[in-house]
Parts: sequence; C-alpha cells; structure tokens
Amino acid sequence: MSLTFKKPKKSCKDRNCPFHGTLSVRGRVFEGIVVTSKMDKTVIVKREYLQFSPKFVRYEKRRGHIASHNPPCLDVKEGQHVKIAECRPISKTVSFVVVEKLEKK
Repeated sequence: MSLTFKKPKKSCKDRNCPFHGTLSVRGRVFEGIVVTSKMDKTVIVKREYLQFSPKFVRYEKRRGHIASHNPPCLDVKEGQHVKIAECRPISKTVSFVVVEKLEKK
C-alpha cells in the first residue's frame, strides 16, 4: 500500500515539503483540526479518537495535539480540517507533515 495524496496547485522551495522537497512520508496518517498556526511553518493539529476501557467495557473520548510541519504550498490556517502523515523527525517535537486540506463535513 503506497501513500498517495493530491498535489497542491501552488509550488514552493521548502526542502521539507513532501511534494516539492526531499521529505519522504511513511507510517501513520491522521485527520484533525488545526488549533494553532502561530509558529513558522509549524501547526498544532487536534486529533480526537476513542479509547476502549476494559474496566467499564466501553469507549471513552480522548484527544491529542500533534505538532506538524506546514509546507508553504499548502499554507493551512486555524480551524481547517487537514490530513497529516508521519515522516522523519524534522525537529524535537515535529515528526508529522500536513499533506492535504480536507473539506468541512
């Protein structure tokens, strides 16, 4: 199974862009909402998921914040739904990259 995503219409010269640079994408792919885009080329994505609790035999809602690289060709803003994919570590906290903007549901 290979990871394929829609290529953006804009181009960029970022070497950490999966479309126009040398960054390879592998591993896990998540969807979430951009919470903060105040950093330079980095966004915080909130991801909600269900975790099974064996004690109560039901699922509980949880959420996590994932720091992701934001390539200039995508340029996502706060409140947008995005798809992020795992890549090599870019910095101390960033190991994911934004690969696609999603339409609101």
